[in-house]
Amino acid sequence: MTNSSIRQQSDSPNDVAGLEAVQQALAEYIEPHLGADLLSAGAVDYLDLQDGRLQLKLKLGFPCQRYAPVLKQTLTERLQALPDVSEVDIDVSWQIESHAVQSNLQPLANIRNIIAVASGKGGVGKSTVSANLALALAAEGAKVGVLDADIYGPSQPRMLGATSKPEQLANKKLRPVTSNGIVSMSIGYLVNEDAPMIWRGPMVTQALQQLLGETEWPELDYLIVDLPPGTGDIQLSLAQRIPVSGAIIVTTPQDIALLDARKGLGMFRKVEVNILGIVENMSTHICSSCGHEEAIFGSGGGAALAEEQGVQVLGQLPLDIRIREQADSGCPTVAADPEGELAARYLEIARTAAARLSMADDEAAFPTISIEED
Repeated sequence: MTNSSIRQQSDSPNDVAGLEAVQQALAEYIEPHLGADLLSAGAVDYLDLQDGRLQLKLKLGFPCQRYAPVLKQTLTERLQALPDVSEVDIDVSWQIESHAVQSNLQPLANIRNIIAVASGKGGVGKSTVSANLALALAAEGAKVGVLDADIYGPSQPRMLGATSKPEQLANKKLRPVTSNGIVSMSIGYLVNEDAPMIWRGPMVTQALQQLLGETEWPELDYLIVDLPPGTGDIQLSLAQRIPVSGAIIVTTPQDIALLDARKGLGMFRKVEVNILGIVENMSTHICSSCGHEEAIFGSGGGAALAEEQGVQVLGQLPLDIRIREQADSGCPTVAADPEGELAARYLEIARTAAARLSMADDEAAFPTISIEED
């Protein structure tokens, strides 16, 4: 959150009235990712109106490299329509801050925020969502890494198209693998792809902590942790020991998946992790032959669960053969077709999750607004 500086450099009645109208217009515009107006969200960094020329500087708490021109155009059209505004100059930037983690843990050096992606059960597409979420955040300008915490079934190396192995450095730490513009670490880089991981829970927990702590992570805005499915002892131990800023639950609309997703929400609440929202995957099936869309797993389940639990639906994703094919080929949807409609859905989810995280520490707080007169 930033403090707003609203300057009144002109005593012209038109400029005084115009600035008030501008503030009103900004207060009435609800930014869709933040779910709040830009003033109360603390995103207005500078605002001035002089001789009809409006200068507005926004600083968002989430990456918006691709979204910034859209927001700028939207606001320009709104503000330019005001009677006392003749010219509009808008600058949109962002600054990603570290956010609170569990009270008994400390954030990791070089990593501003860890976002856990979890599911109550397997088979709901959690790993695919994790990979595309990471790529979407990177596409918006963030520095992103992925930790594949699914020790028993690591899939991120294949999904991210990573073919090299981590390099061991002089300090005995491992350098993460870079592919598709993000860094990643996985047990899958260290063992044969066909080798079964026949480990008990404590060994899995220890292995993950080593992967997290003994990797030489570069400076990251977000580390996406692809958690193993379920809500048992392993998942609970990981959630208690990894300093997480926010969690995302992936589910399908099917009743049986929603039952387990509810348990996942409960687990994160138990360990005091901020829940960013729910991603409803496989919401509809899109036929690859005719394009017909059908809700084969039911409809409205994610929204009903979100309302019941008081959380947000971050987005809905279809069951589409292209998503599967692209992930299997090592080039997930956001990288394979960055301008496509499917990638746009992942980008919206990523922006909304990051925006909700930016509001997490002081959701009820309003910005400090200082009015300066020259």
